[in-house]
Amino acid sequence: MGNVLAAIGPPPPPPPPPAPGLVTNLGKQDTSTGLITPTEGSDRLENPGTIEDLHKKCKDVFPVNFEGAKLMFNKGLSNHFQISHTINMSSFAPSGYRFGATYVGTKQPVPSEAYPVLLGDIDSCGNLNANIIHQFGQRLRGKLATQVQKSKYTAVQVATDYRGDAYTVSLAVGNPDILSGSGVFVMQYLQSITSSVALGAEVAYQRGPGVPGGQVAAVSPAIRYINGDSTISANLGTTGCHLCFHQKASQQLQFGVELDIISRIQESTGTIAYQIDLPKADLIFKGSVDSNWTVGAVLEKKLQPLPFTFVLSGMMNHSKEQFRLGCGLIIG
Repeated sequence: MGNVLAAIGPPPPPPPPPAPGLVTNLGKQDTSTGLITPTEGSDRLENPGTIEDLHKKCKDVFPVNFEGAKLMFNKGLSNHFQISHTINMSSFAPSGYRFGATYVGTKQPVPSEAYPVLLGDIDSCGNLNANIIHQFGQRLRGKLATQVQKSKYTAVQVATDYRGDAYTVSLAVGNPDILSGSGVFVMQYLQSITSSVALGAEVAYQRGPGVPGGQVAAVSPAIRYINGDSTISANLGTTGCHLCFHQKASQQLQFGVELDIISRIQESTGTIAYQIDLPKADLIFKGSVDSNWTVGAVLEKKLQPLPFTFVLSGMMNHSKEQFRLGCGLIIG
């Protein structure tokens, strides 16, 4: 649960999106959402995925901006093992070298995925991010994420997902400390009501000496509505609400709209993003503009026939007169 690590410290890099369809007999799988669509003639409801991926379609449209220069080299040593070398030079983000490794096991519950998955990266100062994902049986999947900064464990999260025919239950524990009785516990439930509507809720509980009153709990209901190529998702909480809308206009064009309302500080931010895919030109362009007058864009261009990908990033805030430019090259 990304919101667990957000409450307890800087999160490790997210693991790769899990392949969909943990239940092989439910029907066709959508690789972009992790949903399972029933086969023709089946009266089963689809598995709704997890609340963690509630806004995934919309979020994938938004550009991920960076600043400075970045060089990444990916090398596959075998069908199961891959390494990466990344050099980043920036005046805003930490600069330096990072080494990454990914191992994918031989257990294949479905042809599109394999377990266990071990991935992590470490920089020249010894700061480590590591993730382990494994599937037990056809419905149960476990995840472990940890982060080490300056030789200390700064974040640890253990999570598990159980996917039923038409529902998903997720449990996560972040930074547990039995001696001090502190930690974060999150339980999520998402149920398909109809083929278009899914309802769920998230219960978060945090306990520790640094928490006002020693403990705090919050409940956040969630909903997602799918109508053809349109998806509307929302989750509400005591501190505000988060609304997303995604529209696939064509095979080349997608739109995403996000509204984030924080009632505690009486602040809201609206963002519009779009993604243009040009397969014949081996080009992907993503752009966004928000209500704070921030405009961002990322261009990815494959330099065929070479195994190179050129990445150009730009972000400008017109109200603060800030501009950041990034240029990268991915090899492999």
